[in-house]
Amino acid sequence: MQKNQRVGNRWAWAALLTLALGAAPLAQAQSKAATKETQSAASGVKANSKANAKTKVKSQTETNAKANTRAKAKGKVSKRAATRASAPASRKAAVRKSIVRVPASPSFGHLYGLQNVDDMLDLKSSVALVIDQDTNEVLFSKNSGAVLPIASITKLMTALVVIEAGLSLEETLVVAQDDVDATAGSSSRLRVGTQLNRNEMLHLALMASENRAAHVLGRTYPGGIRSFISAMNAKAQLLGMSGTRYVEPTGLSSDNQSTAEDLTRLVRAASAHPLIRDLSTSPEASVPVGARQMQFRNTNGLVRNPEWEIGLQKTGYISAAGRCLVMQTQLAGRKLIMVLLDSAGKYSRMGDAERIRKWLATAPFVPSAVAAPVITSKAAVSPVSVPPGVPFSPFTQFMPSAPFVPAAALPSPAVITPAPAQTTEKLLLGPQVLPVSLSAGTP
Repeated sequence: MQKNQRVGNRWAWAALLTLALGAAPLAQAQSKAATKETQSAASGVKANSKANAKTKVKSQTETNAKANTRAKAKGKVSKRAATRASAPASRKAAVRKSIVRVPASPSFGHLYGLQNVDDMLDLKSSVALVIDQDTNEVLFSKNSGAVLPIASITKLMTALVVIEAGLSLEETLVVAQDDVDATAGSSSRLRVGTQLNRNEMLHLALMASENRAAHVLGRTYPGGIRSFISAMNAKAQLLGMSGTRYVEPTGLSSDNQSTAEDLTRLVRAASAHPLIRDLSTSPEASVPVGARQMQFRNTNGLVRNPEWEIGLQKTGYISAAGRCLVMQTQLAGRKLIMVLLDSAGKYSRMGDAERIRKWLATAPFVPSAVAAPVITSKAAVSPVSVPPGVPFSPFTQFMPSAPFVPAAALPSPAVITPAPAQTTEKLLLGPQVLPVSLSAGTP
């Protein structure tokens, strides 16, 4: 019995051991599964924590960015407001600086004080002369004997010499480096190598005041540029332009000088050539420059004004000459020549021409001679007698009782001396004539 009991115990222990050994893997598996679940839960928590942290950081970043944007916007607005508030002052300061650094060069006429001479039309030009082309009668005169630079009015003489030389207008001319060098400092659309015929060069020189074209015309003259300048001065002497001289064909040099009286002679001679009349008054032209067609416009806007009937014109400008204009035009039923020199503003010469046109159109008469008195100070005025044959007008009723011509109103080398009979220049003061002799040189 004891033996059976021992065997039963053994079997019981064996069964328990077997159960124990079979349960161990299950427990291990369950333990592993629990561990994995724990780990996955922990990793999920970590992931959620990281996601939440990222979301918080992102939202905070966006908040900060919006705040910065608002701050910058406010700063810009305040900066703009400050800029606007200080803009006028800054602009004025800039203008002052530019004026100080680059002072305007006064013209010769302003240096001589010619602009201080008053005239009844309140012209802005220091020199003005209007004459009847057919009778040579003076209708208006202001400092007409003063010798001044004439800028591109020179090109009228350039064209006159070229045409009267009988040179072929169809001959092809080429812009060279010499033409560029001679016109340095001025703008031009004609590059080295540009080929145009002589007629096209004349057209651009007269209509658009093209400096390189004018120099090409002089350089290609028989004998070259020196012979051309000699021909220009010889023609001036032949026309009786005793106060005129030329040193080059474009007008860029302030040594090209003349008087308003001399320029009326030049305009009369040039207007005798239909080609000069047509080319100078052409409103615009298209010219082949290289492989392109270039558009050029007239420098005188009055040629496009239907109220004007202009037969010939030329403008000019350099700082020493101021704004200049000569025209042959039909006004008040008469063919007139108008000369305006040394006008201060960009459009003032055109404004002066309009003043003269309206004055002639509205006056109940065509004055025989109206001149601006050349005086140094306010002189007493008294009635003067009107000579027989001269129509009475308000402009001849009161004139200075003692007219004077100051040396300051003429170029510095000019000397006023008693006039010999053979060299008398007439300074018209209303119906009066004061003989003076002008011996002028180069300023």
